[in-house]
Amino acid sequence: MHLERRVLVTGGAGFLGSHLCEKLLERGVQVLCVDNFFTGARRNIEHLLSHKHFELLRHDVTHPLFVEVDEIYNLACPASPFHYQRDPVQTTKTNVIGAIHMLGLAKRVKAKILQASTSEIYGDPSVHPQNEGYWGNVNPIGLRSCYDEGKRCAETLFFDYRRQHNLQIKVARIFNTYGPRTHPNDGRVVSSFIVQALLNRDLTVFGAGEQTRSFCYVDDLVDGFLRLMDTPSDVTGPINLGNPGEFTIAELAREIIALTGSRSKIICGPLPPDDPKQRQPDISKASEILRWAPKIPLQEGLRRTIPYFERLLAYGVISAAISV
Repeated sequence: MHLERRVLVTGGAGFLGSHLCEKLLERGVQVLCVDNFFTGARRNIEHLLSHKHFELLRHDVTHPLFVEVDEIYNLACPASPFHYQRDPVQTTKTNVIGAIHMLGLAKRVKAKILQASTSEIYGDPSVHPQNEGYWGNVNPIGLRSCYDEGKRCAETLFFDYRRQHNLQIKVARIFNTYGPRTHPNDGRVVSSFIVQALLNRDLTVFGAGEQTRSFCYVDDLVDGFLRLMDTPSDVTGPINLGNPGEFTIAELAREIIALTGSRSKIICGPLPPDDPKQRQPDISKASEILRWAPKIPLQEGLRRTIPYFERLLAYGVISAAISV
């Protein structure tokens, strides 16, 4: 079989990247997975290493990369506050310098390139739900700024490369996504609550737990990536990808306790700085342009996700992770 495309996935050993690599291999293309394993894990892609069309390269995107590819999915960057605040300068470098290097590569080899941006570019929004025309309400000097402003700058670079070099770009703004292979110690709410519930520990909600989030299952999100990359060259985005179903954090906590049969209780903690009160995507553009909408409701997605963390617990991975 002749393989028409070679696709580069930066951050390919991470949560989203590993699922994307799987789906690309199912399409019959060659996949070059690049990761420096800062937050990615070898166990996420171990089952792909023997695949004849899969290649793994350990590399940091803050350094140039010289390869021949037809498409690039730029997913490299820690995505949870716990991880990206551990080294905020490196986070900004990964977002900005990493984008410059990947855009330079795309320019040299004339590849299409997709940027995994984020709903965090909207900050603590004054518009609800958030549509792509909203410019955001972001603190430029806060603890989360390395990620929020880094992603905003990356979007700027993508559109400047488009205007200056006629590059084929795609920009996806990702809202909260969950599923198997989420890092067990990334501080994100779904993984944190599942781990706490499985260990029968109290689930900590910030404030009264009334802040809202929208949770998209990983398979739906990856489908959105693929659909966006397949659009004509005049479709650039940015396009919101997320599940518009809105839940309070307290509702999520109660659902996870019920599904795990946990003895955990819900306790309240202080709100962290710059924590958005609301986060819900307006996906009308994705619906119209990509014919995309999430299919997996929260309860079903949680049912698919919990067994992954149960296996980590059985193998002793979770206890090691949360003791750090």
